[in-house]
Amino acid sequence: MPELDRVLWPPAPITTSRLVLRVSEARDRAAFVDLFASPEVGRHLGGARPREELERAVPEVPGRRPGLFVVELGGAMIGTVTLERRSADRTGGDLLPGDGLAELGYMFLPRAWGAGYAAEACAAVLDWFADASPGERVVLCTQVANSRSLRLARKLGFTEVARFEEFGAEQWFGRWDPVAPPVRRARAPLPNGPEGAGPLLHNDH
Repeated sequence: MPELDRVLWPPAPITTSRLVLRVSEARDRAAFVDLFASPEVGRHLGGARPREELERAVPEVPGRRPGLFVVELGGAMIGTVTLERRSADRTGGDLLPGDGLAELGYMFLPRAWGAGYAAEACAAVLDWFADASPGERVVLCTQVANSRSLRLARKLGFTEVARFEEFGAEQWFGRWDPVAPPVRRARAPLPNGPEGAGPLLHNDH
């Protein structure tokens, strides 16, 4: 997956009313393993990976790359939000003009679902990106069957562009256009946190 190459990285930590979004650190390793080993998280993302395999494969400081934010609550990681360039050879790149569309993704531990943390974190990242790369749209792809993720995409202001088959499932492909009123950081909890969507570290949709 091409990295986010048109913005300065790393940014200063982003603080919302309840969360801190920052680059990954060594102390996040156990949470990354939990995230990829979770059957609930992996349900619409290609499946969970064996914990033993992850313990061997996950680096000491996982996820240290441009575009990946660790979402922290009370000093502990609860998930990730990513902005990455969607590969040109994947479906969707031919649906909108422009080269290397920025794609939003998110994954949260099940214990963090249902409290609005994903909406709060994703809105903050979209705000940051609108400032860092003015005028650039963002896309998002999630399984139609992932109703939680689909609701979140619409709450964030993504509008449907197309639906298509990929990875053996029907996908919803949407766009967020910064010329519309900017997404503001969520200040109150929203129900139904997502199981995940968008570009992943090790999984497919």
